[in-house]
Amino acid sequence: MGMCGKFNEKRPLFQNSLMCCQNLNKTSPVRRFLCKTLTKTNFFLILGLVIRHLTSPAREKIDWCGLCLFTNYKDRHNNIRKIFKVEQKHMASLSESPTYNLKVVVNETGIKPDTLRAWERRYGLPSPNRTGGGHRLYSEKDIAIIKWLMARQDEGLSISRAVKLWQSLEAEGESPLFVPEYQEMTLPVVDTAVFSTTQVDDIRSAWINACLRFDEASAERILTQAFALYQPETVLTRLLQRALSEIGDMWFQDKVTVQQEHFASALAMRRLNTLLAASPAPTRSGRVLIGCPPHEDHTFAPLTLTIMLRYRGWDLVYLGANVPLGRFVSTVESVKPNLIILTAQQLYTAAKLFEVAKNVAAEKNVMLAFGGRIFNTVPRLRQRIPGYFLGESMEEATQTVDRLLSFGMAPPTIKRVPDFYLKALEIFRDQQSFIEGHAWSLLRADGMSYEHYTNANLHLSRDIYAALTFGDIEFLSAEIAWAEKLLLNYSMPVEVMRQYLLAYHTAAQEHLHGPAELVVDWLSEVAKNPVLAETA
Repeated sequence: MGMCGKFNEKRPLFQNSLMCCQNLNKTSPVRRFLCKTLTKTNFFLILGLVIRHLTSPAREKIDWCGLCLFTNYKDRHNNIRKIFKVEQKHMASLSESPTYNLKVVVNETGIKPDTLRAWERRYGLPSPNRTGGGHRLYSEKDIAIIKWLMARQDEGLSISRAVKLWQSLEAEGESPLFVPEYQEMTLPVVDTAVFSTTQVDDIRSAWINACLRFDEASAERILTQAFALYQPETVLTRLLQRALSEIGDMWFQDKVTVQQEHFASALAMRRLNTLLAASPAPTRSGRVLIGCPPHEDHTFAPLTLTIMLRYRGWDLVYLGANVPLGRFVSTVESVKPNLIILTAQQLYTAAKLFEVAKNVAAEKNVMLAFGGRIFNTVPRLRQRIPGYFLGESMEEATQTVDRLLSFGMAPPTIKRVPDFYLKALEIFRDQQSFIEGHAWSLLRADGMSYEHYTNANLHLSRDIYAALTFGDIEFLSAEIAWAEKLLLNYSMPVEVMRQYLLAYHTAAQEHLHGPAELVVDWLSEVAKNPVLAETA
């Protein structure tokens, strides 16, 4: 590796680079700069900057091990400065416009308000403007100054010495924020190339637009900036949750593709997982077990609630999607939670939640709370679940959990499932395979593809099962429009859906009798329902 005598190919690249920096002349400013700043985090950032700003011939001559040893340059120190100046050119005009209040600065930097006030009073750094009412307003440059001073403290300087260093650099004609030896490689709180507003609704629109363009870099920058401006709870509920809901509505209206919806969801979930990993340790007594019932794969709501409750000090055990009923009892015995929370977005998974509530929470004498889209769109479902409804929003859910764990609540009133429906469910489950086989024989003769049949069958059969489980066939009507739209997104034409419903109705008439005839009556109405044509 040329000039790097201590290169060892078995040693990680980071360690090799640090060794080479240490072999430089001890008085070299390059050595001082690189050995001080070369961490596993910023090493790869610096390496990327070097590669990006060198021409192809120069790239080939880079001593990869040493990073700073450019064999086609004599003055290494000046070239490192050039690289940083190119990368940070846009930072040279940090805004000095007074924009941000004290809360934003505290969130962005992590400094304590009392500490910041003391710095301003004793040293005059930073020097914020004030409103007519006397409230401090900080600029991007003020925030950068605070971060610079905090970085010097992390290196071992007292605040008074850090201020003197700042003043001495300025006396030498240097701008301390852009001296490479003290460069922290951080961007200002707001990237005006993405958006220039601090209104959460506008930020949400910017994030949605970035997601719809599949612009991952912009979407991530917008989220980072949003978390700098607002509390995590605000970003989670007013930005991410509402954004995904808006994108879901646009998908339902055929304004966006399922690929765009999945892309946005994936970015949101990645940020949520990062927040979960960084959440603080519990400070309050009371353990919560949270997850999704069998077959429920939508985890944004329970994960968001987990993060919000952890920031409130509660001890959360997050299980994620599709928690099987089989081992759930043993999990409850092991975790010993004070509260179980389950969320469901669909009628079918709400029925599975119902089974968990009956078979686990009641037997183990543990409180159970529930929520999700389906309980908001069909409020009558709440009366069927033996547990506490969390509320229609995340804010309500956190308040409900606080009350349950801190003070308890009166047991909810539960509506019993009529025996008539229990008998209808038993008949339907016994005859379901015969109905589906009969319907397929009719549809195959008419030339329907098996893929279309299985997609339609999956949704209809399980929703019938769910409605009978809850004891109200009309619960099906709330889900039928959503199921129809879902099938349209599977490229199943309207006429093919109508053909399927007629065949399923014919088969149900043949195999369902007694109490289960209520399913036949419902299918008779749906098969001739003109909503299918309107939905398309």
